[in-house]
Amino acid sequence: MNIETFQHVAESSGGIIYLMGLLLLVALTVAIERSWYLWKVITQGRQVMSQIEAASKVEHQTLEHLGESFSQLPHARVLTVALQHDLNHEFDRISDKLEESIMREAPGIDRHLWVLDTIVTMAPLLGLLGTIVGMFNAFQVLGDPGNAPTKVTGGVAEALLATASGLFIAILGLFFFNALSNRVRVIMHQLETLKVMLMNRMYPHYHDAPRRNGKTISEIRSQAA
Repeated sequence: MNIETFQHVAESSGGIIYLMGLLLLVALTVAIERSWYLWKVITQGRQVMSQIEAASKVEHQTLEHLGESFSQLPHARVLTVALQHDLNHEFDRISDKLEESIMREAPGIDRHLWVLDTIVTMAPLLGLLGTIVGMFNAFQVLGDPGNAPTKVTGGVAEALLATASGLFIAILGLFFFNALSNRVRVIMHQLETLKVMLMNRMYPHYHDAPRRNGKTISEIRSQAA
């Protein structure tokens, strides 16, 4: 298909084909950017979790080092919350604080995915609209006595290209949307797992926390119970 033919098909669809090309460009841009970002977060997040998993209990220096080394990850913000928590206070509060930090990171993790979702829904509808406009233009040929009926079939074939383009964009967008949504779920699972890992490895610090009036906090809680 040369440029003249493409322009003719695009004009016969009322310019919908041009809009379809814009949607394809946006979908590919979002898909490539999000694929790279989410892959990087998953890969580096595994490194963070492997270092936490290797320790029997987390140290202040370990959390600080991981937070600085992976400062661009959502995992780092969760580590910062654990780093800033005062273990001399109620240990149960750390769970709520970690959960809050995970909820704050969620919008940034699935950012721009709504664009793909919208394109998947919109592309077939725009393609159908372009086909309808093309069909109107094709059947107008019958109003001119000098035009052959074969021009109608050719116009219908050109009009169907808009629908085919919309379906192609929707299929491509749906593939990337599902793949990226799965990566988002993996990252959220990593954050939830990191939360549990931190709590399990911070408990020894809380259990052996400094004494208050000659008693450890664990002893105070046991007496209160």
